[in-house]
Formats: sequence, structure tokens, C-alpha cells
Amino acid sequence: MIKRAPPPLPEWLEQMLPFERYTALADGHSLHVMEAGQGQPVLCVHGNPTWGFLYRKVAAALGEGSHRVVMPDLVGLGLSDKPRSARAHTLENHIRWLGALVDELDLRDVILVVQDWGGPIGLGAFAERENRLAGLVILNTVVGPPRPGFRPTAFHRFARAPLISDLAFRALGFPQVALHRAQGDPQSISGEVARAYRWPLRRFSDRMAPLALARMVPDSLVHPSIPALERCQDLVQRFRGPTAIVWGDRDPVLGRVRRHVEKLLPEAAVTVTEAGHFLQEEVPDEIARAVISVGARAR
Repeated sequence: MIKRAPPPLPEWLEQMLPFERYTALADGHSLHVMEAGQGQPVLCVHGNPTWGFLYRKVAAALGEGSHRVVMPDLVGLGLSDKPRSARAHTLENHIRWLGALVDELDLRDVILVVQDWGGPIGLGAFAERENRLAGLVILNTVVGPPRPGFRPTAFHRFARAPLISDLAFRALGFPQVALHRAQGDPQSISGEVARAYRWPLRRFSDRMAPLALARMVPDSLVHPSIPALERCQDLVQRFRGPTAIVWGDRDPVLGRVRRHVEKLLPEAAVTVTEAGHFLQEEVPDEIARAVISVGARAR
């Protein structure tokens, strides 16, 4: 694999990310990747509208021991390529792009850590590479299609409102300007941390992905994302490796999904916290302990 030079960061942000950084070409897109440590790969996949920065505390908590923490930015977010067409952002495409990165980095014996859209995207990629998967750590995400009779959240209903959603997401920088509202402790995303989440999407032209990914969430059982979500559920239900769930119950977006995820992963060790949606900012030590435990059981 050829590691290419990463996009530059302002000094204040670079100081917050003491990791190896590079870009890798995957299925025609340049993906920004950060890495820390050596050993068993721990692939940490974020969701909407964040980037690999979200996992910096988890990487620090794992230290320089026996784990190679890999933190990519999804296409359209962070410092990765940002397609200008909303049509590029389908769940199938994101699964293909992340899968191509896994192949490019030749990641094997992987502990997969996923949150938000990182769940379906990461699980979808490994549904086609199950022989590379050693363990799962599930953080506030979904692992399959919605159940009959479901109702989209207020956030996702708003994302489909004509005109006003385009104004909010594209012109006003929503939701990255309001991430603190999804937290158990709103101060966990404030100051320079909040600024770091806004920085990769500071330009209007780069803000296509947050709205497109919000609209990737099914609003019916015939939504285009459903087949890929079904494959994700198939994977978690047949996977026999070690699993763990770390959940933020004060998440206004996905907090109520925990019970369903637990039913689909009945053997998983479960850690329930008072964190919010971006629990990596609030309970990184709990997540790191889950990774270490899954890694130990995978041997």
C-alpha cells in the first residue's frame, strides 16, 4: 500500500491529534486515516457528521500496547474526499468504499468498533469479509433494518423537510454546530473540541454529506438502505466471535435502540452509561476496556 501525504491541519488542531496521518486510495476515493499503536487492528468507524477525531480519546486510553488503532474518515466527511453529488451517498457505496480501504490496508483479525452510521457501514463491509473479523464493539448505532411500524426520529424527519433542511444543513452547518445537544454532558463537546468537529466542513461546498447521510436513514421498509441493513443483521446474528456493547442511554437519537441491539447480540457484554450520542467523548475508558476484553477473548 502506498501511503500518501495527508491534508494539512491548523496548528491548534494538529496538537490534538498526535497520531500517524496519511491518505489511502480506496475504490477511486482518497480517504484520510489516522493510526496509533501496534498490534491487533482495531478499526474505529464514526458516523454522521463526525470524523476520526471522534476516537482520539479511545486511542489514547488504549495506549501504545498491543493494539493498532485505525481511525479513517468516511467519504464525504473529515479530511476524506467529498463528492459533490448527494446521489453518491448511498449505504451500498459507503460499504464498498470502506471495504476497499480494509482491503487496501490488508486489515486482518480485526476488532471492529462502530457508532452511528459507522455501524451499518462497518458491518456491511465485513459481511463480505467475515474471515477478517475477530470481534465487535458496538456503540450507539443500529445493526439491522427498522422493525415494522417504526417511526423515524424528529432529526431524521427534519432532514426530509423540503428547503428548510437544505438551508439548515448546507448553509447553517447543522448538525455539526449542535453536537453538544446530543450529549449527556453538553460540555463534552465545547470550545476547541466543538471547533474541531466543525473545521472539516467549514466550507459550504463541503457540506453535502451530513444531509445526504441523514436521508440515508430509512423512512419506510422499502427504502434503498434496507437490503444492506438486512445483511448487517445477518452478520451480527451469525457471528460467533466475542462482542461487547457500550451504550450512552442519554442519546436523544438512538438511546432507545439499545434493547433491540441487545436482543440481536444476546452474548455481548453490555456496559450502559449516562453518556449521549457521541459517547467516545464522554466514556472513552469504558470503550477501551471493552476493546481490550474483546481482544483478549478473541485469542
